[in-house]
Order: sequence, then structure tokens, then C-alpha cells
Amino acid sequence: MTSRIPRDSRLRLVRPRPLAAAPRAVNQRRPQRPAPRPPEGTPAPAELARMARTGLAGAVRVARWADTALGSGSPGATADGKATLSDPTAARAAADLGLNAAQVRADWDTARLAGLVEVHGDSARPGWRLRAWDRDDSAVLRGWVALFDAWSLASPEPEEHEPAAVAEVVSAMPQVLSFLQLSAGPVPRVQLLDLLQQRVTELRTERCEVSYEPGTELPAQTDAEPAADTPLPPLLDWALGALGAVGALTYGDDQATLTPLGSWAVWVKLEQICVAAQSPAGNIEQSAEDMLRGCAQLRPNAARAEYRAWLAARPVGGAVTELIGAARGEDALLRGLAFEALRVVGGSAEPDVHAVVDEPALRPYALLWLAEHDGVDPEDAHEVLTREEATWLWVDTAAAVADHGEAPMLVRHLESAVQPTVPQLLDEVRAVGHPRTVQVLVALAAAHPDPALAKAVRRAAFQVHTGG
Repeated sequence: MTSRIPRDSRLRLVRPRPLAAAPRAVNQRRPQRPAPRPPEGTPAPAELARMARTGLAGAVRVARWADTALGSGSPGATADGKATLSDPTAARAAADLGLNAAQVRADWDTARLAGLVEVHGDSARPGWRLRAWDRDDSAVLRGWVALFDAWSLASPEPEEHEPAAVAEVVSAMPQVLSFLQLSAGPVPRVQLLDLLQQRVTELRTERCEVSYEPGTELPAQTDAEPAADTPLPPLLDWALGALGAVGALTYGDDQATLTPLGSWAVWVKLEQICVAAQSPAGNIEQSAEDMLRGCAQLRPNAARAEYRAWLAARPVGGAVTELIGAARGEDALLRGLAFEALRVVGGSAEPDVHAVVDEPALRPYALLWLAEHDGVDPEDAHEVLTREEATWLWVDTAAAVADHGEAPMLVRHLESAVQPTVPQLLDEVRAVGHPRTVQVLVALAAAHPDPALAKAVRRAAFQVHTGG
């Protein structure tokens, strides 16, 4: 006869992981379409990562020198709050590395753009990508894509041209890059110039589409608006040169060709647009809450692409406010997804995340976000939480699984608890005071196959419900 006395059932220990990542278990379902494949001839991810490591070797060298010679978070690395190397620091690095100061500064700027170095207030710190550089190909490729996205900052803008004209060319270049990617080979400069002129003309036409009523005067051209006769050939040469500087293409003999890395990055961008465009709920135009609900069924990579598209369509400040507002709601799943979207926002969200640290419902999520933003490895970020905060987050995540997941997921969620035994978990869950405690325990008792453990969980739910 089997004993019905609740046992001290040990929880199976698993590798520590950030608890904020647990809500992802809810949306680990089969995708609605097969994972897209890059164009034929695209190197494997490991080979692309090798190329990226080679291209960014100088930036990694300077970033590691700064980490070792200056110490993590040293304010002496920069001359201002913009992560510009001070003259003494650049000279010291040049002497230690056998380079000249100009090369050190160039590699430092590349390291910042690739996320190998992060700026926090008045100090510069090594980014998490630098820590993962030798072991994580995906971190390397994300770093290179970040540099690719910032290509217009990698080379000085031509001073003899109006900033508005430069901005037009930067806005038009994605179409030029798409054409290069589809061509899959060298494209003559004259053909690229013709395409650039067409796209710039379209941008100017769109900008002039203002409402006009009889009796009103049309707005006069301001100094910020480029003249229609702005010469584009020098700006095209600058853009192609800047893209060549980050390793996205080669440019010479009056023709341009995407590198394998550049072709892959353009394909990634196009695929992200396609994923967002195929969203069945039209997430890009939705509110933050509706957008997050639309992303709940997507796999993490597809969801991040959707977040980026949604963020690109609105001012950053307003988007961050919307996301935090969604996180304050009653749906625990949206809370976790909102902070995943805030991770995509990056440093621009730091003040707003700091502002919610004292809100009990958001505190664990905010602390994890801030730790990862400060360069803590995501695998170790959960260590910044107290035992009580980790338990509160465990209950919140369990509520998300109970509302949106399946019973086996809730049972597996036991593995992420910090408590080594079920009785300890139940005692601390009862003490933490989460508003969804009763519902979570009832759902866990109904889902767990062990009758004795289920009985203990039901008893704990009853005691919480009655205040016992």
C-alpha cells in the first residue's frame, strides 16, 4: 500500500538560468512556417562568425586591453560622457599594443558600435559580447550586425554636404543594399547611382505630401531641406566607402559587391521585415499590449524581430512607456514579454527601468534587465535577486504558464525554483504574498502526477486561501 504522507520530494537540480527567461517556455510551440533558409551559397553560421571575428579582431584587441589595463567600469578611459578615448589613454593603448593613436581610436569606435564596449554614465565597460566572444558564434554575429546597422557612424560624414542630404542617402541605402543582395554579384556604380537617385526622389516626394487647402500658402523650403540639385555621386561614394569600412561590401573599379557577411546581414534584415509583415494580428500597428499578445506564439528570434519592427515605427520614449504600462497589467506573460522587448530597446530604456525598481511587481524583472545591461552574463543575472525576489518571480512565471501554457510546462517549471525541496518552496511561496499564489498552487496540484506532492500543494493552496 502506497503511503499518502507528503514526502520531502527533492527537486531535480538544473543548471542556473535567468528566471526572467522562463516565460519563454510558454511560447515554445511549433512555428507557423518553416524556419527560413538563407540564399544558396551563404556560408554556414560558424564560417560567418569566423569572418566576423577576423574583421573585428582589432576592436576586440582594444576592448580587451581596456578591460585589463583600466579595470571594469573605470572612468579614466574616456574624456567625456560619450565614450571618446582620452588622449593619455589612447597614447597608453598605442604604446602597449604597438599601434598608433589614430588606429586605437578607430578600433575603439568600432568596439563601441559592435557592443564590445558599453557606455554607462561617465564610464565605459566591457559588453557581454566581449565575454562571450570566443565561445558564442551568435553573440559574434549579433555584434557584427550591430556594426552593420551603424555603418553611417563608422566613417565621418562629408562636411561639404548638407546634413539633410546625407540623411536622405542613409535612408535610401537599404534599397540599394537589397538590390546588391538580389544581384548576387558585382553591380556597376552607375546602376547604383541611378537607383539611389530614384529612391531619394521618392523620399522627397513623400516629404512634400502635406495637406493643402485653398487660401493657404504652401510651406516654404527650410534650410534643413536639401536642394533638389544636391550632387549624389559623392554621397554614394561615401556610403559605399563606409559600408566597405565595416566589411559589408567591396568597392573598386566603379563597381560594388556585397561580402558574404554583408549579403547575409541584408538577407536577415529582409527576413525580419517579412516576418513582421506576415504577423496575423498586424502587430506593428497595435498597442504594446496587443503587440505582445501577438508575439506570445512566436519563437524568441521571431518575437525579437517583431519587437524591432514595432519599436522602429514609433518614438523610443513613447514605446518604452507603453511597454512598461503593459508590464504593470495583470497578465504575467505580458510582463515577461514586455521586458524582453525592453532588452531590444537597449540603453535608451535604462532610466525608465531604473524608475520601476521599487514597484514590487516589476522589481525582479527590472533588476535582471539592469544586471544584463551592465554586462552580467544572462546565465548569471538571476544571482542579483534575493531569495524572496526570486520566489516572487517564480510564482509570477508560474502564473504565466498556468494561464497560457500546458500542464507539463507547469510541472517542469518546478525545476527553475531556487528552493531545493518542495516543502521549502511551498513555505516561501506562501510567505512571498504574490496575488496569484492560490491559483498557481491549485493549477500545479492539478497538473502534477505525484499524488502525495499534489496533496501537499493543495493543502498549501488552502492555507493561503484561508489565511492559515
